[in-house]
Order: sequence, then structure tokens, then C-alpha cells
Amino acid sequence: MIKFNVPPYTGDEITYIEEAVKKRKICGDGDFTKLCNGWIEKTAGAQKALLTTSCTHALEMAAILSDVGPGDEVIMPSYTFVSTADAFVVRGARIVFVDIRPDTMNINEKLIEKAITRNTRVIVPVHYAGVGCEMDEICEIAQAYHLKVVEDAAQGIMSAYKGRMLGAIGDFGCYSFHETKNYSMGEGGAILIKDKKDNELAEIIREKGTDRSKFFRGEIDKYTWVEAGSSYLPSELNAAYLWAQLRIAEKINDERIRNWNQYYEELEKLGKSGKIELPFIPEHCAHNGHMFYIKAQNIQERTELIQYLKKKEILTVFHYIPLHSAPAGKRYGSFHGEDCFTTRESERLLRLPMYFGLKKEQITYITDCIKEFYA
Repeated sequence: MIKFNVPPYTGDEITYIEEAVKKRKICGDGDFTKLCNGWIEKTAGAQKALLTTSCTHALEMAAILSDVGPGDEVIMPSYTFVSTADAFVVRGARIVFVDIRPDTMNINEKLIEKAITRNTRVIVPVHYAGVGCEMDEICEIAQAYHLKVVEDAAQGIMSAYKGRMLGAIGDFGCYSFHETKNYSMGEGGAILIKDKKDNELAEIIREKGTDRSKFFRGEIDKYTWVEAGSSYLPSELNAAYLWAQLRIAEKINDERIRNWNQYYEELEKLGKSGKIELPFIPEHCAHNGHMFYIKAQNIQERTELIQYLKKKEILTVFHYIPLHSAPAGKRYGSFHGEDCFTTRESERLLRLPMYFGLKKEQITYITDCIKEFYA
């Protein structure tokens, strides 16, 4: 059976975890956490990065730092994971969903301005499959209306838009290190911060609302509760596991790109025939091979293809159910404008197996089976 996903593993994870245990520093913000933070800052070009317990929590921190509260509105695509919305809903905000572009599955930047009201506080572009949203236009709109931009770059680490790394373009960026992502610590994430003035509050929020980080740096004699916060600090054991992968991040990224390219090349003829649709990567975007998907003609054909591939011992999955159609989406948000593409395109999309360690011959077998189905 070819699995849909296998969590990344380099072989050094256990070694680093043992090292953390021997140092008797496992609660977080130890050497491995600092190594990971530093790697993210250097690689993404971010002035500040902090590991978190999940991308959900990174988004929650971004919502707090953006001063989102009851009565505020947050604009985002409906085609995204629930965490994108949850992070702002728990602050009392109402979600305004707008349609996506059918080519990249990203938020349609042309529809954002029409959805802005006097209550709008934040725009949340979601970089689907590690392909950048049109950040220049989005940031220009945000600047004109004095809004914050929070990048949901859960799938976007090592991807770039016009030479700038995703997650480090907006006011805040959020990465995921879940086991389904290119680099993993089991459950985990990171928040990237653009403006230095937000650093201190971010540290306080992350450390349960205390100024404990300043105490550990010797900047104060004792720490205390200074602001509302939560426990967003991951274990040092998780950071040690992640560090084993970040050390060879380029190798992992290169392999995923090769696998993505192989899928594309082997399915290109089928795409040109019009039987399926292949992913689109804008020329000014550099992706990270996070995901390879195809689009069937409709949901019925997709269902039949999933079942056919399962019989061939290949596990494939569809992705998000649009949030605006979910019970909570109807309760906490509304769709602005017409749903031209969100539902239609979500019902066509099928994700193929993609992970570090996927073999060339496995990809060939998968693509051969897809060709057989359409033959």
C-alpha cells in the first residue's frame, strides 16, 4: 500500500531528543528551540520567529497581537483549514469569506477590497499548497485601509513570492510543523513577526502572559503576570525532533520538488488532453513541493478515481470542505459575494501521495494507474 503521507524522518531525531534529555532541559526555549528559531529567522528573512505548540496557536498569537476582538471582522478564503478561522473566532471576531482563484486555489485578491467594512481588522491570505498569494496587492490594500496582514503559511515554509519567503511578508506569518508538513515536530508551529515593537508582547503572550523570557535573559530580577496569554511554548523534545530535519531542509525540499516535477511530467499529456487539470504555479512564485494535486471533472469522477486507486493500493484524499458551508462557518461567518469557484473547485481536487522518501518508481506506478483509469 502506498500511503498518502509518511511523516519526515532523517535518523537523527532520537539522537537530538536524547541530547535534550541529558541536558535536563525539556520544557522549552532551550538550545534546540533557539536553533530552530534562528534557522527560521535566517531562512525566511524574518526579524523574529518563535516556535509554538501548533500553527493554530501561532495564528491565535497573531490574532492577539493584531488586537482582534468582539465585533471585528477578518477576511479570508473559505477554502482553508478550520484553524485559520478558529484563531479569530475565539477572540470574538466574525469571519468574512471571499471566493478563491481557480488557478492557484488561493484567495482572489481582486475581491478583498469589496469585502472591507469599517469593522474589518485583518486580512488572512492562505498560501495553498505552498504557492504564494498575490501579496503585493494584498499588502497594498491592507496599507490603504490600515489593516493587519496575517499570512497562514502553514504549507508555505521554503516557498517564495517574488523572491520573498512566505510567512515573512505580512505583519505576522504562521508555519505548521504538523506530521503532514514538509518538516515536522509531530504537533507544532511558529509565528514570524515583522515589526520589532511586537516582539516583547509576543514573548509575554507565549509564556502564559508573563515576562519570564526577560527574566531568563537576565533583563529583570523576577518575572510576573503582566498580560493575558497562554501556554504556546513547545517542549524542547519536539524542537529537538524538528531540528534534525531543519539541518537538512534543503535536501528534503529538493527531493519534494523532484517528486512534484515527476508527477507533473508524467501526467502532463493527460492534462493537455483536458481529462484532468494540473496545478498552476505563477512565474513569480517558487513553491516547496508540499502537495501535488489533480482536478477531476466533478465530484463523482473524483470519488470513482479515489476508489479505483484504493483498489490499486494507493491512498489519495480530497481536501477542505469549504468553511462557509460548515455549521460553525454559518454561525461565525458569512460569504461575501458569489461562490463561483470555492465549492466547485474543492469538489474536483484530489491530493496524491507526497512525502520525503517517496520513490520514483512509486510515482510512476501512481501515474500509470491514473492513466489507466482515464483510458
